[in-house]
Amino acid sequence: MSTDQHIDIDWTACQGHGLCAELLPEHITLDEWGYPLVDRTPVPARTVKRARRAAADCPVLALRMTAGAAL
Repeated sequence: MSTDQHIDIDWTACQGHGLCAELLPEHITLDEWGYPLVDRTPVPARTVKRARRAAADCPVLALRMTAGAAL
């Protein structure tokens, strides 16, 4: 079982606020409508704390960290 951390987005909850891209620009960019695009690479250990903070700061809690393979 992999212990890699990945960023996952709940598309039914996401409203395109863009805060996640501001907090984690090395993994998340925004499309032309302001919705996040995730690079699907594992989040390095040095970045996991900021990624968790970005997930916690999402206004609608649409961002989360998952262990294992990217979806």
